[in-house]
Amino acid sequence: MVMPAGQGWFGAPDSTVVEAALKRRGKKADAVAKSPLAVELPGGCLSVWLGLDAGKSTFDWYEKLRKALQHLLDESPAEVEIAVYGDDAFRDRAARAAVHVAWLNGAALTRWKSDKPAPGLKRIVLHGVAGLDLGHERAVAEGNLLTRELTRLPPNLLTPASYRKQVRALAKTEGWGIEEYDIARLTKLKAGAFLAVARGSSHQDAAIVRLTYSGKGKALALVGKGICFDTGGHNLKPARYMHNMHDDMNGSAVALGILLAATRLKLPVQLECWLAIAENHLSPEAYTQNEIVTALNGTTIEVIHTDAEGRMVLADTLTLAAREKPAAMIDFATLTGSMAVALGERMSGVIANRDDLAAQAVAAGQASGERVVAFPLPEDYDEALESQVADVKQCTLDSEADHILAARFLSRFVADVPWLHVDLSASRCKGGLGAVASDVTGFGVALGLAVLEGLI
Repeated sequence: MVMPAGQGWFGAPDSTVVEAALKRRGKKADAVAKSPLAVELPGGCLSVWLGLDAGKSTFDWYEKLRKALQHLLDESPAEVEIAVYGDDAFRDRAARAAVHVAWLNGAALTRWKSDKPAPGLKRIVLHGVAGLDLGHERAVAEGNLLTRELTRLPPNLLTPASYRKQVRALAKTEGWGIEEYDIARLTKLKAGAFLAVARGSSHQDAAIVRLTYSGKGKALALVGKGICFDTGGHNLKPARYMHNMHDDMNGSAVALGILLAATRLKLPVQLECWLAIAENHLSPEAYTQNEIVTALNGTTIEVIHTDAEGRMVLADTLTLAAREKPAAMIDFATLTGSMAVALGERMSGVIANRDDLAAQAVAAGQASGERVVAFPLPEDYDEALESQVADVKQCTLDSEADHILAARFLSRFVADVPWLHVDLSASRCKGGLGAVASDVTGFGVALGLAVLEGLI
């Protein structure tokens, strides 16, 4: 039961049971606006009651709805019923939000435990509204679920080779064009930044994959970092920080999720999706500190730290994407620890080479329930990346403002294309975030789709 906070029970059935439950707990009616109340109704049916403040943000609504619905979803139901009360505008918003949250968290994600898995939610019955077109909510949920499914795959099940195979299958199913820049082709193109990272893996299965959704309208591009496992290379990560490094391909999964959602919605846009798929392994062939490599656009790079591989693979991928001259380009990457230090795991950061694009992203984050903070891109930070032996240092050995330095580095590879960089510090959040209950959040799909829709 979802209703406006502080406005009574709207004659909802079984409200007397709820009032009695609140009285036993010494709480007033407005308590359901602070946290959901779960009660067992006569006959054994579990009912959850929630009051939502119409003045609160999308993120706040999603957080409360996730916690309310979790009481029901923990019972592994095949069906849930959602009743909304209030005026027309409230019921419309509440119904959309509640169904979206149920879709996101009711799906049965792949798992590898030997016990019998829950079947997943099969049906949602909605009361209080009729005739809603929920296509947008479904598309975002499907894109988010794809992102989470890919990100959760362990590194032995998602290698560059198997990832590319899955992408090919998706392209066939969805009708996307696909082009793969494998090691041989990238060598001919002299994509030295990407190849430096790929060298560490003996499998030689890394590639930049280009997917195309051929709608009508403006040409836009998505770019995603797809490091299937990141050891740190010769600058080897300690065990604590290597744990969950199979997540380092999350940016590419976010880009795929956005592409899927855009396809489902048949957005009027020509959309290209570029995935930088590789591993950062430690081997005798792996790249080392103090190497000088030449990127695809001719920029020479002094390697400072082999664990800054994300900006290396993105450099050449952004160059390829920019050569197609899109009207705007967005990249997604789990790129820097300093962004996580700055914001924690409940928001992500954005940096853009156009102020209006950064502002658009912040507004899209508020509207979509995926909050972002815009950081500046000041030119004077380039002083830290000045090299005595190459055009630019890859990074510094200091941790100070690395999220800004990484963006300054990447800005050399986007030409004059309007460009938004999303550093996904909220890709994983313990206990869930916003609408999503799992630790792997799929953050960026709703945000990215909202930005795209604003650019069309």
